[in-house]
Amino acid sequence: MEVSRFEKGLELLELIDGEAGQNVIDSLQDISPDLAKYTIEYPFGDIYARKGLDLKSREIATVAALTALGNCAPQLKVHLNAALNVGCNEEEIKEVIIQMSGYAGFPAALNGMFAFKEVLAERTANHNS
Repeated sequence: MEVSRFEKGLELLELIDGEAGQNVIDSLQDISPDLAKYTIEYPFGDIYARKGLDLKSREIATVAALTALGNCAPQLKVHLNAALNVGCNEEEIKEVIIQMSGYAGFPAALNGMFAFKEVLAERTANHNS
């Protein structure tokens, strides 16, 4: 039996984002279960499941895009965690954010770096507790 887009997406969501991704999906259930479903099926069941890029490369691209947008800190923080989860190191992530300063401007890069600082602090706090 073929695995559905939803099942494939849910598996990748758990692998990439862990608890943070599931928290986003859970928070949508009471207001828009359809959007929760689409968030699993399309980005994770279709895009992340494609051949051609590994998960680390996909997360680097996602962090760059969300940093460039400059106004989506909650989503950026989820994907900064995801990038660390799939093997990016801190230096690589910092360089991606700095790279965006030349294309998206300093405010976007500053917002991205501050989001990353928060993610690192949260991960340290969780590790120490």
